[in-house]
Amino acid sequence: MDETSLRDRIERYYATVPLLFSKVETFGRLCLFVRKEADGLYYGGPNHARPITGAAAPTAEDIALVRARQRELDVPECFEWLAESTPSLRGRLVEAGLPVAERPLMVLDPQHQMLPQPVPRGVTVRSLDADDPALPAVLALPELAFADEGTAVGPAGRAELEEAAERITAGGTVATFQPSLRAGHKVLVAAFTPDGTPLAAGHYHPAENATEIGGIGTLPVARRQGLGAAVMAALVAHARDHGVRTIILAYAEEAVARIYARLGFRPAGTTLLIANQPARGQ
Repeated sequence: MDETSLRDRIERYYATVPLLFSKVETFGRLCLFVRKEADGLYYGGPNHARPITGAAAPTAEDIALVRARQRELDVPECFEWLAESTPSLRGRLVEAGLPVAERPLMVLDPQHQMLPQPVPRGVTVRSLDADDPALPAVLALPELAFADEGTAVGPAGRAELEEAAERITAGGTVATFQPSLRAGHKVLVAAFTPDGTPLAAGHYHPAENATEIGGIGTLPVARRQGLGAAVMAALVAHARDHGVRTIILAYAEEAVARIYARLGFRPAGTTLLIANQPARGQ
């Protein structure tokens, strides 16, 4: 896969996957993905804007129109795009007063064979369906994993996970995710102890025979056991078994990137986005 073909595949994926969860509004040379339901699942900013594929670079007026619409919707002013495809947008957003951050991308070559990764004795790694009794805890796990950044072992464990799972179930989050899981728009994989407690989890959203793997996090007390790598390998295997050919991911920390590189991922460009905007891929 040459770099131009890869960039085109990534562009097509980023232009397509949000349509599973949102509708599109066009403002000049920018498109804005607007969530279909205010509290529904999304993939993207949410309510983020990106350049229209193949169009000329967006203008300051296009940016102003999108920001006005985002304020009308009472959502964050989110933009997200490939740096290599529309490099000039960065400067125009900075001129408009919006801070831009980088999120490097990596890709797994289609020919690379990723083997299952070892896990501690008794741990199993599997995908979940919409009615899995472990779903609340698996959905709650990233909250604890990403609240305690880094790869060092931390204090949050089973008790905190149970509390978070009860909270998101009562708040309706679990019910929100179930239709997307049933439709195959979202795939969840987790590593479990023998008693069914999830220790690490991740997800992917397939579209156009491509996907971005994301949300891989490990319960802080269970870090440094290779669980994140095992979940990654299982996600890759599941995606390939279901026809996905282009597999990408984004990372924020070099320590994490080194883990992905050992698994066979290589650099594949850079996503630019507004600093501190809501995370995509929920």
